[in-house]
Amino acid sequence: MMRNLEDIQVVVLMGGLGTRLKEYTKQCPKSLVQIGSRPFFDYELDLLQQWGFRRFLFLIGYQADMIRDHYGDGSDRGLSIQYCMDGEKLLGTGGAVRRALPYLDEDFLLIYGDSFMDIDYEESVYRYFKGKETGQQALMTVLENKDRFDKSNVIVKDGKIVLYDKHHTVPEMDHIDYGVCMYERSLFEDYEEDLAFDIAEIQTRLSREGKLAAHIVSKRFYEIGSPESMKEFEAYARHRFEEAHPAVFLDRDGVINEIVYNEDTELFDSAANVSQFRMFPYVAAAIDKIREKGYYVFVVTNQPSAAKGKTTLCNLYDINTFFRSMVEIDDLFMCPHYPEMLPMSREPYLIRTCNCRKPKSGLLEKAARKYNLDLAASYMVGDSYTDVLAGKAMGVKTILLGGMRCDVCNRLEGNKPDHILKDLSEVTKVI
Repeated sequence: MMRNLEDIQVVVLMGGLGTRLKEYTKQCPKSLVQIGSRPFFDYELDLLQQWGFRRFLFLIGYQADMIRDHYGDGSDRGLSIQYCMDGEKLLGTGGAVRRALPYLDEDFLLIYGDSFMDIDYEESVYRYFKGKETGQQALMTVLENKDRFDKSNVIVKDGKIVLYDKHHTVPEMDHIDYGVCMYERSLFEDYEEDLAFDIAEIQTRLSREGKLAAHIVSKRFYEIGSPESMKEFEAYARHRFEEAHPAVFLDRDGVINEIVYNEDTELFDSAANVSQFRMFPYVAAAIDKIREKGYYVFVVTNQPSAAKGKTTLCNLYDINTFFRSMVEIDDLFMCPHYPEMLPMSREPYLIRTCNCRKPKSGLLEKAARKYNLDLAASYMVGDSYTDVLAGKAMGVKTILLGGMRCDVCNRLEGNKPDHILKDLSEVTKVI
């Protein structure tokens, strides 16, 4: 069963000394190093709050009072923040979590206070609890790395972690641990309270036992472990949070990929699994051209087939991962909900009336909260009246692909799109 993110405990490792950043950490802990106009961890905390997390446990050590003074109990942010203090003896990542055992929930999310990790946290939580149904005890987010950001340390096959070992790497490793994990509290109970150990010890053992679930992510992580990486994040944060940029919002089915024939229903429908997903041949080049013109590219898609019982939410996430391995976009926002229970529905937590299902503008609004957008210069591109209405509600220009059919025209209720084009390849000529 999917859990609401507001009920999930987020544990943050914030006790490091930041020795490689000593020029910046003489006066403050690494998580509070100033990036632009804000302390570094504020960026990640805002992101987590936007996803819906509300409960936090900070594991603090060096300059702990400064962290307490800055974040307090979290109430001024609408959050609940607890603290667990390191002792005089440094215990490593695993030991720090073990020391916090009395504060830990049965299941918790673990992140690092010196990293910015922009992923689909709902997918992480979903995959963790689905994994528990088959005996898995933890989840690791992994990124296809091929030694880009550091030495690759994970073997992934068919979407599963076969081996994680950061101390003994082998050529087959082409993924890297991303920095977001979920754990059962019981994994730490057998360790002595003051034992120093690395949490990687648990991760490696679980990977060998087939008990480490995977969430394959697409966007790179940022961290401030060194002056070089800190400057890299400064440039990224300035571009994303301080400078306003236009966006092109893309519907998915019929715009990016083919609608497929469903033999069970004898109707054309969305792809139900990766094997059915077929991207139009011109899409990758079109998206590249749009991004080259300075636009963000966001996919905003209604995907109710899991709620209707035609497929599973896991399959929908797998399609997203597969698509993002083929083309670079800036973000993807998916509404998996459906407003009514159907006889085939198997995942009832997806049945709800929401504000993200187009023609409502919730998916576009979520993008606007995450990024600093110039909406007046932005576009919504889709092949349905729902896309045009969602774009109009958001105040962006609209492009309808495929022509004004009678059914579309009637449902638009006079909301004529700004452009009517054949397909995505033509969009690059008008924006």
